Amino acid sequence: MSNDVIIDLLEATPSPEQLHGLQELAAAAQASDGAPPFGDQTWVELGKSDGPSGVAVGYAWEPTPDGSRGRLVGAGVVVLGDSDQDADDAAPHTLELVVHPQCRERGVARQLGATLSASELAAQSEGHLRAWAHGGHPGGPRLAARFDWSPVRELWQMQLDNSVGLPRRELPNGVSLRSFRPGEDDHTWLRVNAEAFADHPEQGRLTLEDLQARMTEDWFSSEGFLLAWEHGSGGQERLIGFHWTKIHQQPQGKRVGEVYVVGVAPAAQGRALGAALTVAGIEYLRQQGVDSVILYVDADNAAAAGLYKKLGFTISTVDTQYAPGAERGYAQS
Repeated sequence: MSNDVIIDLLEATPSPEQLHGLQELAAAAQASDGAPPFGDQTWVELGKSDGPSGVAVGYAWEPTPDGSRGRLVGAGVVVLGDSDQDADDAAPHTLELVVHPQCRERGVARQLGATLSASELAAQSEGHLRAWAHGGHPGGPRLAARFDWSPVRELWQMQLDNSVGLPRRELPNGVSLRSFRPGEDDHTWLRVNAEAFADHPEQGRLTLEDLQARMTEDWFSSEGFLLAWEHGSGGQERLIGFHWTKIHQQPQGKRVGEVYVVGVAPAAQGRALGAALTVAGIEYLRQQGVDSVILYVDADNAAAAGLYKKLGFTISTVDTQYAPGAERGYAQS
């Protein structure tokens, strides 16, 4: 393949055929890199079929000898954040790129990045556009430097081997766990999730549509979505925390568990509930026969990272988020 590719920019959610092509491309990259090129929320946005589009997708095609479009060799996605928020609180608009492992070092990512950065959707970002480089791939810093972007955030992937023993962590008195009930617990969970992650740029803004989209994924298990309920003297109960687990099916039949989200309502913080929920979820995952457990945590979340290190988690890979120029520092590993 030459350095030139055919770039199509579509500011609309992809068709089923286009979505299938993106999934195949992402799977090839993940098999080579060990990390997915697109985040969960990006797939949710790409899968939406109604309402106004909040995505722009750049498709890079290998040209055939007659100049037509051949195979899909790269793609980039811009996802529009929450424009209803004040400027200081707005969710960032995200840019993610993927190039087929066989077609790298040929300028495909550079051409995609230039096209998407000039898109109308990117222009709406008003300084809030951020780009993710997942898994610590060496191409990420080089591409960021070419566009004069600087790192502003690190997300650690941490891993826990099954050989590491877990400490005892008891739930507070009057608190019990039960699994999530789809259709019954949705709104209650969304409220507590928003309270627990009020300052988080992605998790705290999940909508009912986002939740329902995740419940259609192959990995979703209501049994592994653990909710902590506090029981009052009058027989009433209130949701005060949760641990949402996830199981990934890996090549060669390996199964990797994930501490997907652990949240505690602000009114219930300071009671060691987060630690107890974390341990309970890991124990559940091990009972399902996973080979190891992973999680993602912001590098600057010292409290959470410290808890996970005490439990035996170690840093395995790093996702880095970039922004134009050097807007602010970030915690380094």
